[in-house]
Amino acid sequence: MATGRTSSDKDFPYWLVAAGTIAVIIAVVIVTNDLYLEVLNIVSKGVWITIFVTLVGFTLASALGLLIAVMGLSQSLVLRQIARFYVEIIRGVPILVLLFYIAFVGAPGFVHAWNFLTSPLQEAGLLSELRVRDISLMWRAIISLTIGYSAFIAEVFRAGILAVDEGQIEAAQALGLSRWQRFRLIIMPQALRTILPPLGNDFVAMVKDSSLVSVLGVADLTQMGKVYASGSFRFFETYSIVAYLYLLLTVGLSLALRALERRLRQAGNVDEPA
Repeated sequence: MATGRTSSDKDFPYWLVAAGTIAVIIAVVIVTNDLYLEVLNIVSKGVWITIFVTLVGFTLASALGLLIAVMGLSQSLVLRQIARFYVEIIRGVPILVLLFYIAFVGAPGFVHAWNFLTSPLQEAGLLSELRVRDISLMWRAIISLTIGYSAFIAEVFRAGILAVDEGQIEAAQALGLSRWQRFRLIIMPQALRTILPPLGNDFVAMVKDSSLVSVLGVADLTQMGKVYASGSFRFFETYSIVAYLYLLLTVGLSLALRALERRLRQAGNVDEPA
């Protein structure tokens, strides 16, 4: 049934034009205003920490999440129950609480356990004693984000793997492909098209949640803004710049991921028989 709207009217990204126009106007204001320019120069120093924490944390979370998803689909009852226990428990803990727990409980506990297990090597002079301060707060934050997001990513991988047609897996098995070959050549290429949108959402969400590492004093974008604002009392200018930089990161990533989705969808349509 006709809707009275053309495809070009419906699909044209008017919101992007509006957002881009606002972004350009804000950029001009920042460049032409000495105060905003000073805030930008100071706050932007934390952008690289934000990017580093996000990239490393998401990469580790994806690897751990894939492992948990495979365990959850295993034929072993024990592995399935371990995976389900991990997912349900970790998803029930807020990221901020997990961050505090890993930083101030998990890290000291790991240090004590490590020193206990390696005490013979330490007494022989082969290893030095590990101290809690040897584990940087940034890496404690990365580990916290890794653990917290891995539970959600595991469910994304599990849903994507289950969406693959069982007949294709059976056909690959009949052709003599090993389990690893079936997973690498048949399952993951098809599952990727399904999991990419939610996986991209999790990636963008981690960019925003990386701001939580500022509570540990990690010099990310939010922490640099907090320090500057507390010293200058320029709260409006500072947090406006912080929000602007986060929007540039998240909206830019969202657009890039949508472009990748379209390319994969088009590639899938080309592969299908006419």
